Amino acid sequence: MEVLRMIVFGAPGTGKGTHSANLSRRLGIPCISTGQLLREAVMAGNELGQKVKAYTDSGQLVPDGIMIDLVDERLANPDCASGYILDGFPRTLDQAEALAERVSVDVVLSLEVPDDEIETRMTGRRVCAACGTTYHTEYNPPRTEDVCDQCGKELSLRVDDRPETVRARLRAYHQSTEPIKGYYAREGKLKSVSSRGAVEETAANCMRALGLT
Repeated sequence: MEVLRMIVFGAPGTGKGTHSANLSRRLGIPCISTGQLLREAVMAGNELGQKVKAYTDSGQLVPDGIMIDLVDERLANPDCASGYILDGFPRTLDQAEALAERVSVDVVLSLEVPDDEIETRMTGRRVCAACGTTYHTEYNPPRTEDVCDQCGKELSLRVDDRPETVRARLRAYHQSTEPIKGYYAREGKLKSVSSRGAVEETAANCMRALGLT
């Protein structure tokens, strides 16, 4: 397979992480989640991590300079030589332009879901802090309300999934990130994919958009 540099793009809650990971397995190239990069920075507990935590806890976008430095460091790893999938970057036009100065992106998959459906998806998520198992109050509820099926520990609502935080993240997306669609559309690299159906359906939509079915 030729080198393939791809971006999976969309609002919070559209399934970027799920479908980026699926494409990574199918195509044999690494999935680079900026969410994971940010979580690792927070876990490091250094000054950069504390700054990242302040932004993510309030639902704001992390500043461009911080994100570009994190991504630059990751793309320098040898496993990116055959291509990669960027999940969650770029999130601003400045980031998109900074990325273009470094690499030429081949394709951008934009996952599309209406805001009201996104809010239902995200605010219904529950996570077990003990074992990491994820549930949904409507789509994938535990056998006992707010109790993990796997380990019996209490489930919780992540800060990122609180209604007020979800709405703040969607506002930030529409204001700062959605204009990137126009940027990549003008370059002929944007492919819009419906992500409203089942995971398998959206996965098939992604492969069709890439011309790989």
